[in-house]
Amino acid sequence: MRFLATTGIALFLLSLESVVVKYLGFSVTRIDVTVAILVFLGLRANTLEGAFSSFAIGYLLDVMSGKPTGLYTFLAVLIFVLVRLAGTLVDARSAGMFVLFVAAADIGHGLLVVLFGWMTSPSGTAPMWALSGSLVHVAITSAAAYFMWPVFRRLDPATDRPQIGALR
Repeated sequence: MRFLATTGIALFLLSLESVVVKYLGFSVTRIDVTVAILVFLGLRANTLEGAFSSFAIGYLLDVMSGKPTGLYTFLAVLIFVLVRLAGTLVDARSAGMFVLFVAAADIGHGLLVVLFGWMTSPSGTAPMWALSGSLVHVAITSAAAYFMWPVFRRLDPATDRPQIGALR
């Protein structure tokens, strides 16, 4: 059920993002809502369900972005695995910790796009379109993640436990 819900939410938010970015005139940056969904999956979903959802969300981002095929699919699964590993160390059941995870994942996602774009570029130059406006990009994505937090909590209400602290 979570697979269908997160994939449907990702498709809706990617469509909404493309319209909002166009009408607000963001030519340098965009709102990366998929990273927030990947962080949620990394923190709350089981491994198999999260991996399939991450693959589907990355594929949707590949289709809708027009960037090199397979890049975002691979990075979505990689971000899921890295968040899954980091989630074993830090408890992110509050909105603030979730937003910090999303900001860190978004920075890592942008750097990995540049790294893999540089490695696969025929000209040997790094695609600087991924880093231009990165601070604004991270701030907008973090704000979107904060407003998406209540939706994610409704998808997974069984994990609400009393908050003990930031570390497990």
